[in-house]
Amino acid sequence: MESVSIHRLGDLPRPTLSTLRDAQMEAGRLWTDIVGVHRKAREDRVPWPTRDMLQKHTKGRYALHSQTVQMICHQLLANVEATSERRRNEPSSRRWLRYPYKEKRFFALYWPAQAVDYNKAAKRLVLPMGRGRKSLVFKLDLDFAPGGVKLVWNEGYELHIVRSDIAQAEKPPGEHRATVDLGEIHQAAVATSTGEALVVSGRGIRSDKRLLSKQLGEIARKRSRCRKGSRRAKRLQRAREKRTLLSRRRIRDKRHKGTRKVIDFCVAHGVGELYVGDPRGVRKLKSGRRHNQRISRWEVGKDMDYLGHKAERAGIACSTGDERGTSSRCPQCGHRHRPKGRTWQCKRCGFEGHRDVVGAANMHVNGFGRKVTFPASVTYRRAGPMRAARGVNNPVPSLPARRSSPDTGLREGLAPFSPLLPATSLPEGGASRRDRTAGSPARRRARSQAA
Repeated sequence: MESVSIHRLGDLPRPTLSTLRDAQMEAGRLWTDIVGVHRKAREDRVPWPTRDMLQKHTKGRYALHSQTVQMICHQLLANVEATSERRRNEPSSRRWLRYPYKEKRFFALYWPAQAVDYNKAAKRLVLPMGRGRKSLVFKLDLDFAPGGVKLVWNEGYELHIVRSDIAQAEKPPGEHRATVDLGEIHQAAVATSTGEALVVSGRGIRSDKRLLSKQLGEIARKRSRCRKGSRRAKRLQRAREKRTLLSRRRIRDKRHKGTRKVIDFCVAHGVGELYVGDPRGVRKLKSGRRHNQRISRWEVGKDMDYLGHKAERAGIACSTGDERGTSSRCPQCGHRHRPKGRTWQCKRCGFEGHRDVVGAANMHVNGFGRKVTFPASVTYRRAGPMRAARGVNNPVPSLPARRSSPDTGLREGLAPFSPLLPATSLPEGGASRRDRTAGSPARRRARSQAA
């Protein structure tokens, strides 16, 4: 089974940065040319260019490796094929889904596995740039034989290296079934046909995104007072990029860890079929400025993607589908109403349960056509250990990945206060005069007389 390993290229010398920039601009010129050729064929109503036609058209015309040129041509043809297939399967998409037409100034660089050379002893990855041009050499410590390589820009250069040494399960872990209800407050809620449930908190991801929004807003206010192109404006721009990358790495790490806990839970309980609900329809609802901001930054598509790849590696058959109406229906009597809060309370039969677990349990009817018993026990987990903020009020450096709430899981685990540290911090600017005089001898005598 193939997977992708991401390696960030930091502290590159200026000549290397210039070479990478020029190569991506050359790749952008190549992409623009072949897109123009394909667009002209569509407009003239003539047969569309094939792979051989594009390779003959681009041969020897670009300052790139020949196989890099071929890979970019293959990328265009793959996009055209995917667009054609979707337009055939979904006729309504013809109104908005277009074939590749945009011109690009920069484009990613591709190398197939046969063009990549890796020296394990010297820890050097060599990527050729074509005859008469110096190859790209990067020092990387890889514990696998690299396959294809893709060089992309993501607020800095990254190498996406294909690896095929990932073991895949030969048979499914069991014959049971499970459904997953994805959410924004809780990343995932899982309900199995055996009466077990798992809830993975997404509050850490929400916290990181909220913190990023506040910090970017503060940087934007400072930049608005700067002259464009000044040193301070450039420093603020670098700070903005650095903070954005840090937040993205943390969020990606938590998403991977959260989806990994879902798959591990399914493997431990012998799940062979997994149904993931698609909640992206809620993006169309208007729910106010703040909630719309949270929903717009909800990366539910990545969660679905991560679950699909991890389930395939574990030998679990994964499918996605509609989840409409599952969170508003009582799993016992079928009564419908809009729930409030994180606890689902039925107004007819008095049933109470976790709101997201209710949605996951009701999803068994949509995914497998069978109703299951509501789980008697729910396991609560965090996506990963939560870093505590620095300061005297946080004696515990991090909170464990296991949730400490034994009943509903609605409360985050609280770090115990250390007896050697104060319970509260001083306000900004130091203690007030009243606080400084609270422990004076005169005030102590007055309190003792009053007592």
